This record gives sequence, structure tokens and C-alpha cells, in this order.
Amino acid sequence: MKITLLAIGKTDDKNLQVLIDNYMKRLKHYVSFSLEVIPDIKNSKHLSEAQQKELEGQEILKRLSNSDTLVLLDENGKMFDSVGFSGYLQKKMNSGLKNLVFVIGGPYGFSKAVYEKAQGKVSLSQMTFSHQMVRLFFVEQLYRGFTILRNEPYHHR
Repeated sequence: MKITLLAIGKTDDKNLQVLIDNYMKRLKHYVSFSLEVIPDIKNSKHLSEAQQKELEGQEILKRLSNSDTLVLLDENGKMFDSVGFSGYLQKKMNSGLKNLVFVIGGPYGFSKAVYEKAQGKVSLSQMTFSHQMVRLFFVEQLYRGFTILRNEPYHHR
């Protein structure tokens, strides 16, 4: 199985990017993982919230293939503890998926078309985080999930 994280807009904090890169490098020992950054919509300050979500949604959807399983990182998604998330990953791997695609949306969330295409939603917290921080939290939890599945000492129970 391959895991892809799609995210709107680049990370402009170099320190944060170093941490994200560190966890991405660690993940290579467990799974094929990639982070694909969708450029920010140009002139977005002249667009309504709905227009921005629609344009971002088009960019997200054109990066998917028919065989991809789309999971949104969404505040209304299912919440897991780390052990539960590792179990979620194991179930996805056992189901024979080729590509599991997680998406971090833009500042206003997702378009209706993206919600309709999604096969699941996961919430990282009830708190609100910057989209840049969510990337770090997600790749760390992904790494933690795989170490749990392998009974490695990263996660303390």
C-alpha cells in the first residue's frame, strides 16, 4: 500500500519543514509515503469562501485516480487515539488498497464534490491547528502508528 498526503499551500516555516522531512524519512522504513503540495489558489483574496473551496476541490480531485481511497482530515471526522489509528491503518492495509490518500484542505475546508468523493474522514483533534502544523502532526502519527504495529519502542503504553 502507498500512502499519499495532499495539502493545500506550501509550508513557509523552515523549522517545521525540517521536522516534517524527518518523519517522512522515518516513514520510508514502513510504507511508501509521499507528500504532495497543491499550490495556493492565486488571487484567493478576491474570491468568496465558496469559490476558493471549489477551486481547491478541483485541484484535489484531479490528482486522484479511480483506485485511490480518499480520506479527509476533517474536524468532523472520526477521532482515534494512537493505538486506534494504528489499527485503522492495519485494516486499510489488510483490505488490499493500492493508494490511501489523506487530504488537508484549505482554510475553509473542502468543497461539496470532495466530500462526496471521500470514503472517510479522520479528525486529529477537536482543537484547531494551522494547516502547516497539521502536516507535522499527521506524519508523526502515521510514523507512530507503524511503530505500534511493529511493537517498536517509540510509543509508550
